[in-house]
Amino acid sequence: MTTDLPLAGMAALVTGGAGGIGSACARSLAKDGAAVTLMGRTKGALEATASTLRAELGEHATVGWFAGDAMVAEDVQGAVEQASAAPGGLHICVATVGGGTIAPFLAVDEDGLLEDLRRNIVGAFLAIKYAVPVMVTTGGGAIVCISSDAATMSWPFMAGYCAGKAGLDAMVRVAADEFGHHAIRVNAVRPGLTKTASNNVSALFSDPEILEEFKSQKPLGRTGTPEDIAAGVRFLAGPESAWITGQSLAIEGGNELRKAPSLEKIARIRLGDEAVDQAIAGRIPAAP
Repeated sequence: MTTDLPLAGMAALVTGGAGGIGSACARSLAKDGAAVTLMGRTKGALEATASTLRAELGEHATVGWFAGDAMVAEDVQGAVEQASAAPGGLHICVATVGGGTIAPFLAVDEDGLLEDLRRNIVGAFLAIKYAVPVMVTTGGGAIVCISSDAATMSWPFMAGYCAGKAGLDAMVRVAADEFGHHAIRVNAVRPGLTKTASNNVSALFSDPEILEEFKSQKPLGRTGTPEDIAAGVRFLAGPESAWITGQSLAIEGGNELRKAPSLEKIARIRLGDEAVDQAIAGRIPAAP
């Protein structure tokens, strides 16, 4: 491995590593010398992503994978253990798993709300919980979580997702405060609409009208790419940000300067006009 790479001698774990943002983060870390372990639930996707990254980056790239669920403690422990076995030990952890429900507030039940909170908080919580003790033994490290501009903006029809991402940002601040004396930094990035293969994102990108509404609320006039997000993650993971912790960095084209586009159209497609009309009128929609 080329020793002048800034992340040489550091091992990194990326949860959701076969996804659009996860794989872009893995690429940026491996390109700069980190030995990267991808974690995800689908073995085939992990193998394909690891193979692609090794082919793109050449002989200096070290990319492995671990099949497991980022929401399951035992799986996260296993992934951390495997990543830590690389020379230099675990110094970087990137938690990318998340997601949310598009529906009016009154159409969301308790189970749906809890699932949104779980998807956006628990995976990051487990990554932090099991990465920290290992990083203590390696002399410190950097943890970066994927939040969202929904953590700070009001997104009608995504109450659970907004609550989950706001909770994630709050948890990041607490973790940064608690673990700073171990030279462990904990930060987050807040992506705006970024093109990936997730169901919600695919639905938004497939509708030209909605897509233009998003672009109109971004001063920079375009939606994001996984590489946009990975650049921020790479900065927060590396030595360039050595005096930054407890922060959530917006990478969203300036959308937070304006307002959140409406997701009502997607809610109507998924739930039907009657349910959405009832919720807007202040009534709890009848169960389907």
